[in-house]
Amino acid sequence: MNEQSTSLYIVLVSIHGLIRGNDLELGRDADTGGQTLYVLELARALGRHPGVGRVDLVTRSVTDPSVSDDYARPVETIAPGVQIVRIPAGPEEYVPKEQLWDHLDNFADNLTEVLRSNDRLPDIIHSHYADAGYVGAHLANVLGIPLVHTGHSLGRVKRSRLLAGGLTASDVEERYNMARRIEAEEMTLAVAERIITSTHQEIEEQYELYDHYQPDQMRVVPPGTNLQKFIPPSGTERDDPLFETLVRTLKEPDKPIILALSRPDRRKNIAALIEAYGSSPKLRQQANLVIIAGNRDDIDDLDEGAQEVFHELLVTIDRYDLYGRVAMPKHHRRDQVPMIYRIAAATGGVFVNPALTEPFGLTLIEAAASGLPIVATEDGGPRDIIGNCGNGFLIDPLEPSTIADALSGLLEDRALWERLARNGIEGVREHYSWEAHTVRYVQIVKPIAQRSEQLVRRPVRRRSKLYCDRAIVSELDLNLIGDDASLRQLIALLRRHRKTTRFAIATGRRLDSALKLMKKHAIPEPDILIASSGTEIYYAPELTADIAWSRHIDHQWTPHKIREILDDFPGLTMQPKTEQSRFKLSYYIDPGIADIEEIKRLLHREEQSAHIQIAFGQYLDILPQRASKGMALRYIADRWQIPLEQVFVAGGSGADEDMMRGNTLAAVVANRHHEELSQLEDIEHIYFAEKAYADGILEALEFYHFFDRQKDSDVS
Repeated sequence: MNEQSTSLYIVLVSIHGLIRGNDLELGRDADTGGQTLYVLELARALGRHPGVGRVDLVTRSVTDPSVSDDYARPVETIAPGVQIVRIPAGPEEYVPKEQLWDHLDNFADNLTEVLRSNDRLPDIIHSHYADAGYVGAHLANVLGIPLVHTGHSLGRVKRSRLLAGGLTASDVEERYNMARRIEAEEMTLAVAERIITSTHQEIEEQYELYDHYQPDQMRVVPPGTNLQKFIPPSGTERDDPLFETLVRTLKEPDKPIILALSRPDRRKNIAALIEAYGSSPKLRQQANLVIIAGNRDDIDDLDEGAQEVFHELLVTIDRYDLYGRVAMPKHHRRDQVPMIYRIAAATGGVFVNPALTEPFGLTLIEAAASGLPIVATEDGGPRDIIGNCGNGFLIDPLEPSTIADALSGLLEDRALWERLARNGIEGVREHYSWEAHTVRYVQIVKPIAQRSEQLVRRPVRRRSKLYCDRAIVSELDLNLIGDDASLRQLIALLRRHRKTTRFAIATGRRLDSALKLMKKHAIPEPDILIASSGTEIYYAPELTADIAWSRHIDHQWTPHKIREILDDFPGLTMQPKTEQSRFKLSYYIDPGIADIEEIKRLLHREEQSAHIQIAFGQYLDILPQRASKGMALRYIADRWQIPLEQVFVAGGSGADEDMMRGNTLAAVVANRHHEELSQLEDIEHIYFAEKAYADGILEALEFYHFFDRQKDSDVS
């Protein structure tokens, strides 16, 4: 038997986008991005592996005057034993992936003919994204070839992001064929022998949402990093013109650079980094802070979310008087990023990622390969990276002091800095290079190709409905916090019903405060988090903000005017800045002095549209007229197409009242704030639990037979 026949023949299937061997048009559109680069790099890296004899990267043939002729070539050799094979399917012209679903069977049949015409069938088919998964499952069933799959993104998660972006459920289905995509993903999971993901978090928080989820099917193989591009400093970095660009606003430009690089997104938590730096005299003395937060010409031209982030950053810089110590360059090019890392490393600096949530952390790997020790959030991917490389410290992104302590400790101990920098360079080479990726990859697929390792599938149950058809909504402080034993029981119950039931937390707390309390009590991230008394809505798994809700409640909202009107009102005192937010003005109220009805009349006379609520007898929140927990809840129910009759709400204070009125299944726990909710006792459909805290929620769920109310939602 010759060597060629004993080495692996792997077919990678990536259908949409524009794929060619050189000059990838990354960013040309939504279909030509990270996935196209990934499959091309994977194909090349597999071609270099001694155990792989042939790699075909299969994509769709495109003949279109608006794109290069390269995409019409039937076969393109890109390395020894590696070629791109283009299969015709559907229209000749270039079309977005959402319009390809009707042509995938045609693609599968054409590819089957091509593979059968070869002198040898592939050992493994590896599909990328849902459309290729659909084709891969077809090929696996017809040809009997084992299927491996990488999702890159998942429909159930993508749908959440699209709804957060302002699309209605019907818009999502119409534009993105989401139902077909999710069904294709379910079919792929039902057929594939292995699913390859980038992180454990992807498995636990995303794939688990699927009916055909099989934990034994999943393997984590982080994508490779280009170690020809990201390299340690050579010693000449200070002579590069980019160095002057980065440090030109700094008073002491020769100090070590604490570097942060991310989008201007609130979830990236950059303000907490500035606060950590500003509140530590020692850290300010040790280093400068350089923040690369996208590109901008004028902050006012950015989208509202980015504007809000930059406003918070500038306010924090001003509060701690960090001028000359913090730099935020306005522009950088993609090809300058490797040099930015090297410049920071050459100064003896540190790379920091303080994000609230970080599923993977590619920038951490790039920084490590460039010789920078890292300090990163303890959420998600950074745990794996620092665990593998031993090149930095995990911090609590909600506690700025932990960020400052980790950074300062690294900067003051040169021997430690050098050891961690060296560990990072070696660790990336061992765990995150393309060579390391393919070694692990071949270890996974070779036994499958040889039929010596097959997945033993567990029995699964299919839902009759594609999406969750019910929801449980609870206040945070009075309901979930107070009895840890019953809280654990409730969390276990929610997890068992995760595929049919959305879990939401509604709180008066700001996002950071809510996350801190949830973390303290080990409450998992809910599917939906309603924060700041209903003025903010976030979706799992990446705390995606619902910008459509923000636009909706911004109607006639003038908080500065309201503050001016109430500045000297007797019995009102502003709460700390940490409790204020864009759509919430929070006061302490003395009910013996301040009359809530008089406050309402005053604002009405001044033509201010606002919603006013009191919680726990001492906290007064003023919100936009369209905002409240109850309004947010109804907005979510409409977006997610969940009938209010299938929404269970547990409340404990006056701020929860409008969630419990109307058609929801409402319950009040025994430890409620009696005075504020006493008027609800006469409403028949509200259940008053005899037990307190989470135990009261469990009691009420049993009273309503909540999980049995529509049994066909969970039939096999």
